[in-house]
Amino acid sequence: METIAVNQFNSIYNPRKIPLFLPPTRCFCFCIPSTSRAPHAVQCATRFRPCIDIHKGKVKQIVGSTLTDQSENGSSSLVTNFESDKSAAYYANMYKSDGLTGGHAIMLGADPLSQAAALEALHAYPGGLQVGGGINLENAMKYLDEGASHVIVTSYVFSDGKMNMERLQGLVDLIGKKRLVLDLSCRKKDGKYAIVTDRWQKFSDVFLDAQSLELLASYADEFLVHGVDVEGKRLGIDEELVTLLGSLSPIAVTYAGGVSTMEDLERIKTAGKGRVDVTVGSSLDVFGGDLSYEKVVAWHKEQIMVDI
Repeated sequence: METIAVNQFNSIYNPRKIPLFLPPTRCFCFCIPSTSRAPHAVQCATRFRPCIDIHKGKVKQIVGSTLTDQSENGSSSLVTNFESDKSAAYYANMYKSDGLTGGHAIMLGADPLSQAAALEALHAYPGGLQVGGGINLENAMKYLDEGASHVIVTSYVFSDGKMNMERLQGLVDLIGKKRLVLDLSCRKKDGKYAIVTDRWQKFSDVFLDAQSLELLASYADEFLVHGVDVEGKRLGIDEELVTLLGSLSPIAVTYAGGVSTMEDLERIKTAGKGRVDVTVGSSLDVFGGDLSYEKVVAWHKEQIMVDI
């Protein structure tokens, strides 16, 4: 069955047949019954993963789907939900004090100010944050050396609507799969979830399903998935997407998009079968929203206690 799956995958996504590393078939920890063939060696509790979104050196919360090349050049409207007067390092220190791990700092642009702010956050909380935004083969090791636990990659691997297996393999060869997070942020297309790239404006030809997730999991330590259609809009979560991730992801996965209430956290916990972590952005009071950061942290700690 695996040979058939690989041949099908190669014919669609990997015509040059770059060697693929399949995940082991031996399952060493099943938290929840699953019909998937993939191993589910992840925690059985939904956890809160904090975020720091950086745009032109400032910590901001934006509607991600409005971030385009034109908006960066000032020729179209970028919808900003919040701009902080506090530094990226301030938020990193806050997450460190609260014992939150596995969060991410995302550079929403490759400008020097954003890069400097991201480095400040990494220095404030070494080993406590992942970093993404413009990561490639040339700079990945730099961010790891500066304190990132992982680098998050999307457009470098999913470029021009295609998945570049050569680039993906090159990253794994350089830094190892245990320090790589693949950003599989997606939008609905023809009833299926397609990975989007280039500031979420371009659809790739890769859809989230059991086959693609299983094979990509052999190259990464975690997945990060923004539900782009709801991200930044505080309109509620994409429950269908969370359900898909909870059922099919063979490795740790974090969902982001649309969380606005404590009830949304519980919905993610249920729909994701306790296997999908969650990021909350614009809705948090520390980012100008109404949802209490302290309550979310308390909820997170309750999940950990239940899991022990």
